[in-house]
Amino acid sequence: MTTAEMSRAVDDARKRWEESPYGPMLARILPPTFSAQQLPEPDSRGAALVARYCVQCHNLPNPAMHEAAKWPKVVDRMVVRMEGHGNMGTLMREMMAGVSAPSVVESAALVAYLQKHAQRPLDPAKYPDVADDEAKAFRLACRQCHALPDPQRYTAREWPRVVARMERNMAWMSRVVGSQPDPREPQLRVDDINAWLARHAKRGY
Repeated sequence: MTTAEMSRAVDDARKRWEESPYGPMLARILPPTFSAQQLPEPDSRGAALVARYCVQCHNLPNPAMHEAAKWPKVVDRMVVRMEGHGNMGTLMREMMAGVSAPSVVESAALVAYLQKHAQRPLDPAKYPDVADDEAKAFRLACRQCHALPDPQRYTAREWPRVVARMERNMAWMSRVVGSQPDPREPQLRVDDINAWLARHAKRGY
């Protein structure tokens, strides 16, 4: 499946579940900020499986959403739901009407792909200054959704784009359209986050 075909599959799936009575609920599961073009190894079987199965119920997931050890349980839980089971009984079966579940072989390939490109957690022994005040904004922001990422995953030039996407995700998940940041809440200090990541980022361009 080409990237263009995956994008069409994602768009078609989104239209189907947005038109269902449960569309508004499904739309809120994951933010819509990750595209098929951003999938690692987009021409691989794993990427095609993500585009085929995951978007039947929610927006496209980023493999770096979770660390490798967490993905098998997440996929197992999703497959159970795609099969019409889960914790909502009849409602789950109604929501999953027309949804296809991956085979055992496909599930294994999907897990392998997600684990290969999963979040690589930061090793605090390698970055002892992560506990310092200079890294406070990084710790507060990133821990809300996943394990602290290893700064070596990207270069100093690449990190600001990744952080900007995370900022959009956080705004989408916690605020309704048109709302304003609450000054009583901790504010996202993007410059501080990028500065700390750049200090430890992978060398290169």
